[in-house]
Amino acid sequence: MIIADQILDGRSAVLAATGDHPYARHSLGRDGEPRGWRRDGAVVWLLPAGQRPTVAALGAAGPVLDVCADLVAEGVLGAGRWLNLPRLDPADLTGRLPVAQHDEWYFLWTTEAPPHQPGEEEVVRLTEADHPALTALIDEAFPSTTSRPGAPGVVGWYGIRDGDRLVACGADRSRGDLGFLAGLTVAPQQRGRGLGAALTAAMTRAMLARYDHAALGVYPVNVGAIRLYRRLGFTNTATRNSVRLA
Repeated sequence: MIIADQILDGRSAVLAATGDHPYARHSLGRDGEPRGWRRDGAVVWLLPAGQRPTVAALGAAGPVLDVCADLVAEGVLGAGRWLNLPRLDPADLTGRLPVAQHDEWYFLWTTEAPPHQPGEEEVVRLTEADHPALTALIDEAFPSTTSRPGAPGVVGWYGIRDGDRLVACGADRSRGDLGFLAGLTVAPQQRGRGLGAALTAAMTRAMLARYDHAALGVYPVNVGAIRLYRRLGFTNTATRNSVRLA
């Protein structure tokens, strides 16, 4: 049972409880006043209806899972809801939450502009007129991404053209207090030319002109991308576990 003295009311209270952690600053948009809970140093908060995930958290896995289990028991969370949790062992979930899917990823961030990369000057802001070309590139090069033209949370696009063909793209999914890069994609036949580095560097520079942090997400198996992001200054890491309830 969640008790009253663990309740956090509003964005400012949740941010204060997390020490203004960059992940929390990105997760918590400026619309609405979320409700959160603090238990044994862990902080869990609910996000607005329709947003994915439904719940986000920072801190030790044990108390985070205790709060989430309470929310399930009280009917606040149900099947199909996504939870964005801190580092945990899959065994920790056994008997605690009904899990349909479990993915681990890294939330990386930087506060410093990256070293200049060859080809940065070729990166341009894209417009709605580029949506068909974006869709074609994403379908070819990154069909599993959720960053697509018109997708919720996407506020803009950047890209690189080779002649009249779009060969690289990235989504601006900035929210809250952080710039966020997502869906970074290079056409298969164009890989190895440094386009990913140019795109990432230019987008990071653009984000840091508007925010004091830039961040992105990456799966641990994507070793090459992680190496690139580290080289460009994304040296701060929070391990995240995305869980979909059964």
